[in-house]
Amino acid sequence: MDKALLIIMAKWHGFGRCKTRLSRDIGKSNSAKIQSIMTNHTISVAKSLQKIKPIDISIAISGLGEKNCKRWSKKLGIKKFNLQGKGCLGEKMKKQILINKKFCTQKKIKNIIFIGTDLPDLCHLDLLNTIRELKQNDLILGPSNDGGYWLIGLSEKIISKNLYLPFINIKWSKEDVLQNTIDNFASTKLKYKFLDKKIDIDTIIDIENREYQLV
Repeated sequence: MDKALLIIMAKWHGFGRCKTRLSRDIGKSNSAKIQSIMTNHTISVAKSLQKIKPIDISIAISGLGEKNCKRWSKKLGIKKFNLQGKGCLGEKMKKQILINKKFCTQKKIKNIIFIGTDLPDLCHLDLLNTIRELKQNDLILGPSNDGGYWLIGLSEKIISKNLYLPFINIKWSKEDVLQNTIDNFASTKLKYKFLDKKIDIDTIIDIENREYQLV
């Protein structure tokens, strides 16, 4: 199994600075608590895999300055961190790939996986399945209920030669992000595969829909 770099796109759970749509329904304090819980869960799942060494972890943080990012990363038990920087989500992810390129070369890491911190039901098998599928596929996508994706896994072939493909011609935060991503690969011979669909927690409706699925 080829080792992968897992990049966690995380936002600081400050009061009034995260989950703005959710906070309209449950308040800023409660939405910040939910964000904190989901972030800690994501980190816990990732670290459980890091112990058996199929991944290295890097956390990409928004909402804090560099000193506070370092402090938060240390508290979470993650050694490697970077600031997300400016731009749309695609620009931020592409930037993280470029920032980590030297590290990947040094550690002989071929694949990169991105996840967010909005999945209370994320488990280690989601990440293990992604790593396994990247042996046979160039792109792995975890569809989300809002038309986007909760995970994207990129093979060495994409990272080295086709880095622009997953991130161009996409209107981020719209309901056709996943479809536009797939369309970018339509004229290529690159192979992609889907994981199971999950619900990103962004609104009160997402929480209600998840509870309904669990009943």
